[in-house]
Order: sequence, then C-alpha cells, then structure tokens
Amino acid sequence: MKFKHLIIIFNIVIIFFLSAVALLPVLFMGSDFALVFWQSGWPLALILVLALVVLNVFFLQNYRLFMLLEREDWPALVDHLEQTVLGKGRYSYRRVRLLVNSYLVMSDSAAVLRLESKVAIAKPALLESNALAFGAARILGGDLKGAAEFFQTRLEKGKAAETQWIRWFYGFSLVLASVFDKAEGEFKALASASNDAIIAGLSAYFLANTLLKHSLNPAECRSLADGGHERVKKTLKNIEGWKKEAAKVETEVHAAIIKKYIDEAGIWLFRA
Repeated sequence: MKFKHLIIIFNIVIIFFLSAVALLPVLFMGSDFALVFWQSGWPLALILVLALVVLNVFFLQNYRLFMLLEREDWPALVDHLEQTVLGKGRYSYRRVRLLVNSYLVMSDSAAVLRLESKVAIAKPALLESNALAFGAARILGGDLKGAAEFFQTRLEKGKAAETQWIRWFYGFSLVLASVFDKAEGEFKALASASNDAIIAGLSAYFLANTLLKHSLNPAECRSLADGGHERVKKTLKNIEGWKKEAAKVETEVHAAIIKKYIDEAGIWLFRA
C-alpha cells in the first residue's frame, strides 16, 4: 500500500472517530449528557486533532521524498537529498542516513566519501551515528586499509549493539585486507562473547572457514569456532530461526552488503 494511501486512511479513521465521539452521546444519551461528556473528553479530541495536523504537515513537507522512495528512483532521490542536505545545509540523522544508503544502492562509494568529509565539518555527530554505512562505503570502494582504520577508531563508540557490528566490520575489513592474525583476534572475541546471534554466527563461520588455515594456533581457533557454532545453535535452534533473525538486520545497508556471508553462515551453522 502506498504511503499517501495510508495517510488518507489515517485521516478518515481519525475524522470518523471524532465524529462518532461528537454525535453518539447526543443520539443515545441526550444533549445534557453529551455536554458533560464533551466537557470532560475535549482534551483527547484536541490531541487527536493535533496529531492529525502534525502528520499531514509532515507528509506535505516530505511528499516528494516519499514519492521518490516509493518509486525507488534513486538518482532523483539523491538529487533531492543533495539539494536539501548539501545545498540548504539541512543536516539531520534521517536525511544523511538516507543519502548515504541511496549512494550505496547506486554503488557510488566515492559520493559517500565526499559526503563524509562535509558531514565531518558540518555535524560530526552524524558521522559517528552513521559509522557503519560510511565504513561500508570504503569496503565497497575497495579501500580495505582505510575501512579497517575507520572502524578501528570507532571500536569503543556508539551503542552496545552498534559497537559489536563496528567490531565485526573491523575484523571483516582485516580479512579482506589479508591481515589474518588481527582479524582472528576480533572474531574469536565476538564468537565467544557477542550477544548478537548473527554476529556470533558470522564470526564463528569466518574462524572455521577462512581464518583457521592461516592461524598460528589452529586448535584454539577451531575450539572457539565450535563454541560459537554451538552457542548460536542453542539460541536459534534451526536455520529458520537464523533467517528470521537475519531478516531484522538485512534491511540495513551495512548488513545487506554481507548477505552472501550471512546466508553461507546459516547453512554452515545448521546443515553442517
């Protein structure tokens, strides 16, 4: 269902509800009771009216944005967001994140890096809150050393759940750059301690299928891979549980770019 249709339906529902609240007391209980009811119930009606006004104003202000998203017209969406963010200086978490994601959908990692340099000056906090997307652009652009350095400087920043993903992508960048010893250390820690089943499973998968052959301590590497493997299996039970959990994160661009590995890890975890 299109977003504008949802707005219309919401308007109809609220107007119908307000009309019912206004008329039903008169029809069933008389005007005297209705007056008392309205006097006590007007705050709720006011809140609903204000919500209706705010939602409609928000929709009208962002109408073009919503329409471009619905059509998945990424070049036009990028142009619109660039005019808003870069042209008018309206930096916000939502706009910057959407612009970064749009660049990544178009595989324009260079544009992400240009945006990053501007965000770092205009609103540095937005760079940190979108670190996964900005770092992913470096991976897609082939700057593996730069990606590893970018993630490494942010290992202890952000919320706990995001920090784990930053650590995982730091390890992933090291794998891609063939810095296997450092990558092994990161994935060992995540396989044994991460409370995110996807992160733990991916880490165990890379330990067993990529890093084991390069490890200076293969017995420990295998042991921690097996331990992570068992932890995830106990938590998610079967591959359907893995797919359900993966679906929660694959809407994020940073997870979408590693979907291949998420799928392979699920097969390894539950069919091996």
